[in-house]
Amino acid sequence: MANFFVDKEAFYRDPIVVDGEEANHMIKVLRMKAGDCLTLFDGEGSCADGEIESIEGKSVLVKVIKRYASETEPKLKITLFQGIPKNPKMDMIIQKATELGVTRIVPVNTKRIVAKIDKEAKIERLQRIAFEAAKQCGRAYVPEVHSPVSFGKALEMMRELNCAIIPYECEKDGKLADCIPEGIETLGIIIGPEGGFEAAEVEKAEEAGVKRVTLGKRILRTETAGLIASALCLYIAGDMN
Repeated sequence: MANFFVDKEAFYRDPIVVDGEEANHMIKVLRMKAGDCLTLFDGEGSCADGEIESIEGKSVLVKVIKRYASETEPKLKITLFQGIPKNPKMDMIIQKATELGVTRIVPVNTKRIVAKIDKEAKIERLQRIAFEAAKQCGRAYVPEVHSPVSFGKALEMMRELNCAIIPYECEKDGKLADCIPEGIETLGIIIGPEGGFEAAEVEKAEEAGVKRVTLGKRILRTETAGLIASALCLYIAGDMN
């Protein structure tokens, strides 16, 4: 069935009234009609299977058949702290991290970044990319794309999580599987930009309790490292078995 998002206030009504871009997509693009079945998400993990009751102007009224919690969300909630890369790499990172099941993406201003996200409109566009990716892959939760933070702020945010790791090309011994405690619920992964981390940044991360890990013998690009690390952590946690 086709998937659509509605805001939380509308989601818990019956019938659910779908307006805006989602309704326009139903009516003009998919040419849906009364009697067609679909699935609605509230963007926070709840789903509703329903049937179009009627189309009134630019609104679609959906009769709820069943409400339920999504089974697509991983138990391990990953926050990806991404050193800001050049465009369009961030677009791809947001899209693929969403598909993998990452819960939150936080752009980080590190010492060696060469690009910046300095306008709220850019964050809104990145959030839209997360929205579209969540819809495409059947997630009922839309990851938050946070406003850019400093490296120091990122470390503060990671202290609120159960565990945090920093993949580092100079690390040889820190195996990922040994750094992910069994049963943890929240994990932070911080990734450097194109130029990598400065040694002082890695030291600060270690002082803050972030564990250094290796992702193997090859040096990965910034747009690859976070996705690989996220996928491996989800696999270790049992989400991709």
